[in-house]
Amino acid sequence: MLETDIIAMVQGALLTTLKISAPILLISMAVGLFISILQTTTSIQEQTLTFVPKLGAIFIAISFFFAYMLHTIVDYTKEVFNIISQF
Repeated sequence: MLETDIIAMVQGALLTTLKISAPILLISMAVGLFISILQTTTSIQEQTLTFVPKLGAIFIAISFFFAYMLHTIVDYTKEVFNIISQF
């Protein structure tokens, strides 16, 4: 196995991680921003208020994007096993 193959595998792993985590992180960030704007406009300064809505949004996002995430992980795993079997 050459260095270029290892670099390609690590690059693929990083891209797969970004593909899997991006929807959840973006939804969490959007909900956090919305709650922060709501807190600012209503002058509510409770720090724990963002926790429950973000947790609920993350749970819904995981249940909605789970098939996509699992498919992405399985595809990358198959790709890695194919690369390893060639050597």
